[in-house]
Amino acid sequence: MTLKPVDYDAHQHTVYARARAVAPDMLHLWMDVFASVLPTTRPLAILDLGSGTGRFTPALAARFGGPVTGVEPSASMRRAAPAAEGVRYLDGDAAAIPLEAASVDAVLMFLSFHHFPDKPAAVREIRRVLSPGGRVLLRGVFSDRAPGEWWNPFFPRLEAIGRRMFPTLEAATAVFAEVGLRPLELIEVEERYSATPEEALERLKLRGISTFDHLTPRELEDGFAALDRAWEGGELQIPLTGRSDLLVLG
Repeated sequence: MTLKPVDYDAHQHTVYARARAVAPDMLHLWMDVFASVLPTTRPLAILDLGSGTGRFTPALAARFGGPVTGVEPSASMRRAAPAAEGVRYLDGDAAAIPLEAASVDAVLMFLSFHHFPDKPAAVREIRRVLSPGGRVLLRGVFSDRAPGEWWNPFFPRLEAIGRRMFPTLEAATAVFAEVGLRPLELIEVEERYSATPEEALERLKLRGISTFDHLTPRELEDGFAALDRAWEGGELQIPLTGRSDLLVLG
């Protein structure tokens, strides 16, 4: 199965901020997790690589002092990102990061690494811009560790799409090892995705999850119709929390 790149300038930018919003307490939790593995010196210069609509960029600057640079190839996603002190957003690609060598103390990739079409080139660029002793924070989905999502049964091809889209943990660590970045820790974060089942269902219907972009209009229509029937019939259990993996490299 060959997957086309997800075009965030098409549909995703119109829904992403709402569909993938991070609650304030969860944002605080992630900042605490990052702080536990980053140097204690302040300020820290951070690259938010694949920053999207800036869900984390301003919070990184507020917590770690900045400057924080969000690099995002989608102009529409960048336009939706909030301005904040110590933050700038740049047009750029993971394989051609528009920053000077050894200019950042940490690189965050929050659900963006799997979108990089040339991962070896991206990793070489990450190594180039990372200062000595810096850290790479990869919040990723790894196909050999991914839990089955509650909506997958309604969209039969999603499991296969996920296996194609997301690297295994071994594959991800191997590509970083080629530039001398080794895994230091794999942190399992208990994350709350939505406050209520109704909110989870409403957000899912916005299709802010990129795997949906690989389904046909008919698959989407049939899947959401079946999902609605299950919900209305009281047959659908929607978990509000789950395990999120953060791979720390250095």
